Amino acid sequence: MGERKNQADLSASEKRNFVNAVLELKRQGRYDEFVTTHNAFIMSDTDDGERTGHRSPSFLPWHRRFLLQFEQALQSITPSVNLPYWDWTKDRSPNSSLWSDDLLGGSGRNSDDQVTSGPFAFTQGSWPVNVRVDGRTFLRRDLGANVRALPTREEVDTVLAMSTYDDPPWNSESESFRNYLEGWQGPNLHNRVHVWVGGQMLSGASPNDPVFWLHHCFIDKLWADWQALHPSSGYLPVTAPEGVIGLRDTMKPWNDVTPQDMLDHTKFYTYV
Repeated sequence: MGERKNQADLSASEKRNFVNAVLELKRQGRYDEFVTTHNAFIMSDTDDGERTGHRSPSFLPWHRRFLLQFEQALQSITPSVNLPYWDWTKDRSPNSSLWSDDLLGGSGRNSDDQVTSGPFAFTQGSWPVNVRVDGRTFLRRDLGANVRALPTREEVDTVLAMSTYDDPPWNSESESFRNYLEGWQGPNLHNRVHVWVGGQMLSGASPNDPVFWLHHCFIDKLWADWQALHPSSGYLPVTAPEGVIGLRDTMKPWNDVTPQDMLDHTKFYTYV
């Protein structure tokens, strides 16, 4: 069983192994499959129709399975690699450690937001953006330009204190932990981080930026923290209306995994 660490606590060799495994997945063409999958679900998930990966109760178990699948792909290259998480309540600056040249590289240049530093810079030749929402083939970021600040620890704690996992209408209007964490209501946690990073993180093809995985790993950790704080408050709905995923309903695109299967993360990994 692997341990997922704060990216700020990674050793030099752990950073190198993670980056190299990500680059190898890209070289093999397997990385872009994850981008394609995420983009397809962003486009199809709607408040009034079928919703699986976003705007719905299954946002958290769907992404837990998605991250686990990606982590297993990394481990097929380097078995010791585990996903790190980005605690954006602490590492709140464009100068924070995850934006260093030995991990993700920094913000984009002023003229076109192209990332020019680190292993995922276009000029390095190893990170062409193939799954695109426009004609640009390079990784883009504009850290902190589109929203003033990342969420605070106090805002996170307020959301973690909510005892109801989800509630009707089971979409972006729900007054619930899931929806406040996803960011459609309340202090705007998950969604605000995407906007703060900018570039491809503003689109359905957000996994084009490897920071996607570190961000969602922290969202997954916050769900695990909430589960520990509210052991009697489980996934809702148990039985779902049409278009919504209930506790024992299978989730696309896998069709062999349910939210119930994803409730206990300790079967797969722990957080440190």
